[in-house]
Amino acid sequence: MPARTLSSQLPELAGKPVRLQGWVHRVRDLGRVRFLVLRDRGGLAQIVLPTNLDAKQLGCETVVDVTGTARGEPRAPGGVEVQAERVDVISRAEPPPIELFNPKVVEETRLDTLLDHRAVSLRAPAVLDVFRVQATVLAAFRASLAAQGFTEIATPKLVLAGAEGGSALFEVGYFERKAYLAQSPQFYKQMMVGSGLERVFEVGHAYRAEKSETSRHLTEFVSLDFEMGFIDSEQGVMRVLARVIGEIFAAVNERFPKRAKLPVVNEIPQVDFVEAKRLLADRFGKTDGLDGDLDTEGERLVGEWARRELGSELVFVTGYALSRRPVYAMPHPSDPTRSASFDLLYNGVEIVTGGQRIHRYEQLVAAMRSRGLEPANYEDYLAAFRHGMPPHGGMGMGLERLTKQMLGLANVKEACLFPRDRNRLRP
Repeated sequence: MPARTLSSQLPELAGKPVRLQGWVHRVRDLGRVRFLVLRDRGGLAQIVLPTNLDAKQLGCETVVDVTGTARGEPRAPGGVEVQAERVDVISRAEPPPIELFNPKVVEETRLDTLLDHRAVSLRAPAVLDVFRVQATVLAAFRASLAAQGFTEIATPKLVLAGAEGGSALFEVGYFERKAYLAQSPQFYKQMMVGSGLERVFEVGHAYRAEKSETSRHLTEFVSLDFEMGFIDSEQGVMRVLARVIGEIFAAVNERFPKRAKLPVVNEIPQVDFVEAKRLLADRFGKTDGLDGDLDTEGERLVGEWARRELGSELVFVTGYALSRRPVYAMPHPSDPTRSASFDLLYNGVEIVTGGQRIHRYEQLVAAMRSRGLEPANYEDYLAAFRHGMPPHGGMGMGLERLTKQMLGLANVKEACLFPRDRNRLRP
């Protein structure tokens, strides 16, 4: 018996015996001829069924083993179909609750229904392709940073205190005391910059106990972070990030030319927050929701301006109010009320927050006290600064939100395998 062939390999095997294994995507009965469309990890394959086969046993999602001969057929996927000699059932399936073979039905099915039946809805090619794209994003993120001298690290997700401030923390019992799920790897990646690695990155889960119920928020998400030492300003972080984004986009364009048409990224334009406020007032008449930061509508309008005026889907906004940034944010050198920080907007949605961090021990302790924080509660973190920390900065980016913007999805939950929000804790 021949070794297993994937559907994607069929174009190279015309005229040869093949063996395919996968799921019955659908069966089409045209009277004189019956086709089985088989789905495997390589894609779809068209199979001509033997005339003596009882096709009633081949319900959708039944797992089958097909042996036959590949032959050229321009109307088949890849220009090759399989003339089956034998079709064996490996595992029978109940009819799925969603017509997975019908892209329009899948597209029109309510998102909550798709998520309630996630074990099945992920089998729809259009749904599953999102996560193939996401895997490419992760590979390109890692490759780009490794090429720029970064070392990948893995940090704890059970912590004693939040790194981002605020009350959006998930409390968990930790033996006889309390612990929290990490909001980000911020403190740890800064400590690792000081360890001598200088440049580090992490791909890991992060948790935010925010009661937001929007199309862009999750309570558990995958955070893509990097931190780098010996920088002159936040601009050094932005240059590295621009290269990372450009290489992610190029990788996705190359592998998924039919699914994504992402821009070529060389340099990303930037606008200062003060200037952004001015243009929002002058061009859009918007003056509210801009108290040292951009609200959702402000981000959307700045993104619209960048597309129209700068011809860019991406734009950095810099110099947010220091009071709206975490305690470790470096004050702006020309205005101590503002921060040496940035957000990266992609089609009007913030996908990255980053900036330069305070690196001097005394300055960081003073910043903590000014925010009502007790430095003694952060002794392990502060130890890295007390014993010498270089000027440094970094950024954090949500994988799911980036994927949503890249593919034009309506909701970030579509870019999460098993989303968690305020109301969903299954499957």
